Amino acid sequence: MNQDAARALLRRMFDAAVASAQPARCVPPQLPDLAEVRGRVVVVGAGKASAAMAQAVEQHWRGAGQERLSGLVVTRYGHGAACERIEIVEAAHPVPDAAGEAATRRMLELLRGLGPEDFVLALISGGGSALLCAPAPGLTLADKQAVTGALLRSGAPIDEINTVRKHLSAVKGGQLAAAAWPARMLALVISDVAGDDLAFIASGPTVGDARAVTEARAVLQAYGITPPPAVQAVL
Repeated sequence: MNQDAARALLRRMFDAAVASAQPARCVPPQLPDLAEVRGRVVVVGAGKASAAMAQAVEQHWRGAGQERLSGLVVTRYGHGAACERIEIVEAAHPVPDAAGEAATRRMLELLRGLGPEDFVLALISGGGSALLCAPAPGLTLADKQAVTGALLRSGAPIDEINTVRKHLSAVKGGQLAAAAWPARMLALVISDVAGDDLAFIASGPTVGDARAVTEARAVLQAYGITPPPAVQAVL
C-alpha cells in the first residue's frame, strides 16, 4: 500500500470512529420507552457533547409524552444545540466560570424533591469536569479556578486532575446521582478518557468516588502546587 492509499484508509477509519460516537447515532438506541415512565422526566448533564445529546433525546422522544420532559444541560461556549424543552446553558472550559457554577446550582435545584416514580436522564461527556461546577462547602469559584488552572499547567494526567476536582466539588464523584435520589437515574456517557473509566469521565458525577482525600493531596504535592488556604482546609 502506497502512502496516499494508507493515508486515505486511516482517514476513513478516523471518520468512521467519530461518526459512531455522534449523539444522534449512539444516544437513541439507549433510551427507554418514555411511556413506561410514570412520573416526571428530568434531563440533566454536562460536557462538550451534552447539548447534542439533549437534542438527540428530544428528537427521539418527540410526541411520546414529551410534555412531561424538562431539564438543563451545560456545554462549552459555541457548542449549543437547539432544544425545545431542555434548557441549554453555555459556560467556560477547561477552567470553570460563573455561568457554569450558576447552571450547576440550578441543575441541583431541578433534582431536589423528586420521588421514586420520577426518572432522571443524565447526559455526560468529556469536558463535564469544568462545566459542572459546584464548589464544595467552604470553597469559592475563585478557589476552584486557581487549582484547576495550576493542575492544567502542571501537565498532570486527567485522572489525577479529576481526583483533585472531585474532592473540591459538591456535585462530582457521584454527588449528582445522590442529589436525584430516590428518583431512578440512567446515565448515558460519551467517553474521552483512555480506558473509559466512568469514575474519571467528567469526574464521575454519577459514579461514587473510590479515591481518598489523601490521594488528592498527594497529586498537588507531586506537582508542587500550593492551593489557596480554603482548599488546604477542605483537603
